[in-house]
Amino acid sequence: MAVKGRPREFVLDDALDSAIDVFWRQGYEGTTLDDLTRAMKISRPSLYAAFGNKESTFRAAVERYAVVDMDYVDDAIAQPTARQVADRYLSSNVRAITTPGKPPGCLSIQGGLTSNPEHHRVVEFLNESRAAGEARFVERFREAIATGDLPASEDPRELAAFLATVSAGLAVQATGGATRLDLEKVASRALRAFPGAPR
Repeated sequence: MAVKGRPREFVLDDALDSAIDVFWRQGYEGTTLDDLTRAMKISRPSLYAAFGNKESTFRAAVERYAVVDMDYVDDAIAQPTARQVADRYLSSNVRAITTPGKPPGCLSIQGGLTSNPEHHRVVEFLNESRAAGEARFVERFREAIATGDLPASEDPRELAAFLATVSAGLAVQATGGATRLDLEKVASRALRAFPGAPR
């Protein structure tokens, strides 16, 4: 008869959700292993066994954050026109970074506000993660140009960078205390500069 293995003392996703909250509030540099184990309700050996060190825990947390807290990106990219893509993305972003019960702002922005050269791998990881997300919009806007939804004179990389820059700015403002209404007005103003905006 097979012997049952020892049951896990925690659920991985729940533990990662707790880690997300800590990293989001305190940033990578400001978070200690004690902060993580306390929030995740696990021991250091359990954290090491499940996730590895602090850096690998952070990477796992960011990856889960992208799937759970930024699932609106898929919905935005699936919109039928480039203008609707931009509109859905920014409006959803504003709601996400001002969700009651969660830290304001964005984990991928807040988590990497560090100047310690020792943590350059974390900063590079976050930069690569954001670049990968931006590349999805570049591809979507290329498709829009190919189908005639956007003029051939538009630069898909420039449009994607524009959205990324606006969303990053919104996240910083949210962290600084800007309200959802404040940020909705900023997003609306930014959308006026996007191709297809009403004149």
